[in-house]
Amino acid sequence: MITLYGMGSPNVVKVYIALEELGLPYTAAPVDVFTGKQFDAEFLKLNPNAKVPVIVDTDGPNGKPYTCFESGAILLYLADKTGKLLPAGKPEKFDAIQWLMIQMSTVGPMFGQFVHFLRFAPAGNDYAKSRYFTQAYRVCEVIEQRLGAAAYLAGAEYSVADIATYPWFRNIPTLLGAETMARLPNIARWIKQIDERPAVQKALAEVDAVRARTTPFDKAEAVTLDKVFGRGQFAAA
Repeated sequence: MITLYGMGSPNVVKVYIALEELGLPYTAAPVDVFTGKQFDAEFLKLNPNAKVPVIVDTDGPNGKPYTCFESGAILLYLADKTGKLLPAGKPEKFDAIQWLMIQMSTVGPMFGQFVHFLRFAPAGNDYAKSRYFTQAYRVCEVIEQRLGAAAYLAGAEYSVADIATYPWFRNIPTLLGAETMARLPNIARWIKQIDERPAVQKALAEVDAVRARTTPFDKAEAVTLDKVFGRGQFAAA
């Protein structure tokens, strides 16, 4: 049995989707990030970096329990465990991995920083909002081009690369605007295909249930947000 620690952020959604696609039995353990539960001593034993998602697999390598954190690492772990969602052949396997790394190194950080400066930063951050919007849109253009040449990010097969990227890109109309989405027809086609997968629909329903059990960001106390974002009294400098 796998226990998934998380809430409703895109990086957690990836893992819900992978578990549902793979048909692995799991139980959800909500972590109320916006009340600071990721800083509790018990959670830090699972991930000293105080981030979700984390999984604990009671049937890990060699039949022993294994804890895995970082969403990209979790996806690779689950793919390796089951022999699915990662092409077996080379170079297809590394095509999937390199597009997964683009999500981890660029899509997530650029979208995440844009959301931060859009929703959480004080006024006067027009430079930051412009920079991160530009970088988020730039990587959208890169993936738009890729999806014009292939059905999925790794090529012909749906893989961990698609699972990693989809939770971020499904929010393009909300975050970057409907006009931006209109300029990305290949991404729109790809999102629709993934939207229609039964495992994805089930995963998103599970995510909604977890969101209902955790604190939304707009209900968080200011001191908790300061700790989460490393600002105010929690800033290093």
